[in-house]
Amino acid sequence: MKKILTVCAILCLPLSAMASEGYTVLFKTQGTFQDVRDALQFSIEGKGLKINHTNKIAEMLARTGPEVGATKQVYVEGEQFEFCSATISRQMMEADPHAMVMCPYIVSVYTIPNDKHVYMAYRKPGPTSNPALKKALGEVEDLLTGIIKDAM
Repeated sequence: MKKILTVCAILCLPLSAMASEGYTVLFKTQGTFQDVRDALQFSIEGKGLKINHTNKIAEMLARTGPEVGATKQVYVEGEQFEFCSATISRQMMEADPHAMVMCPYIVSVYTIPNDKHVYMAYRKPGPTSNPALKKALGEVEDLLTGIIKDAM
């Protein structure tokens, strides 16, 4: 009986983290792109973070596709939000000045053709043997995962 209840509870969750390649942390949900996108933006700003730039990835690919001979539609809609956390970023760069490449943080939100889900994802920080950097990168992941979960 416990197994059945556990399975039912899992199936009822609107948010699911998906297995993905080692370079990304991927979540999927139901809803409209605009609603999920807006919730993601509010979640970022609700943590006191300023979005520096919004990249319109789907629009860029649609616009440049014909110029490079591409005909496949990759995304129906898709954007990236760029932002940083002064506190976590400072900890990360004090631990390793070369970690500057990890900023800004980017969270993507997108839909793909013939799929009813909306996806949100971020780049997974790589492994490190530096304990202070490992701690800071863990905080980055906690922040990004928390933003996405709050948006759900």
